[in-house]
Amino acid sequence: MEMTETRRWRFKAPEMEGPVARWYARVRGTARQRKAYRKQAAQLIAGLPANGRVLEVAPGPGYLAIEMARLGAYVTGLDISRTFVEIATDAARHAGVAVDFQRGDVAEMPFANGSFDLVVCQAAFKNFTLPRSALAEMHRVLRAGGTAVIQDMSRHATHADIDREVDGMELGRVGTFTTKATLEMLKRRAYAPAQFERLARQSPFQTCEIRTEGIGLEVRLTKEEEAK
Repeated sequence: MEMTETRRWRFKAPEMEGPVARWYARVRGTARQRKAYRKQAAQLIAGLPANGRVLEVAPGPGYLAIEMARLGAYVTGLDISRTFVEIATDAARHAGVAVDFQRGDVAEMPFANGSFDLVVCQAAFKNFTLPRSALAEMHRVLRAGGTAVIQDMSRHATHADIDREVDGMELGRVGTFTTKATLEMLKRRAYAPAQFERLARQSPFQTCEIRTEGIGLEVRLTKEEEAK
């Protein structure tokens, strides 16, 4: 879907390449968090049709994509970071699962129309500089009746919410401090539910379902079935 969109401003943080990406992979790869990924994977692909195909947008080190693949889904991952694609590809190989990790931009995805039954985007949407284009592309690559699930921070997350979330990650003193500071910074870019509802109305999805809990916001957008 072609459109003209003004890029959303974003704070110029270090790019997720090289040492920064590898640090993030370590922080997100603790045993406790991998257990959480397994639980999330089962919830996300529940009800997926046989031979269902999943696209994870911005999978980072690939932990969630790998857990979905373990459960039998055909999973593709698309990330803008070359380092993350390398890390995720190695992680999938070591896990003994097949996940097709590719480098690419969510605002211009290299997939045919109607390629996937489910699109997942976790902890990344707030960083997209072209969010309307991203939603339009998610809609395009979904099959009719397919769903996009976006899980991210809520702009309404409080300091106490962030403290509880990070304290439960068991990251150690330095990791806890840096992760809390990072989330406090990223919250400035996060969407409030009302903001995302407006964004959804401007997209081909036109509507969405939103749920909030703790620091998190989950948005579900469904592509309408084709008229018979």
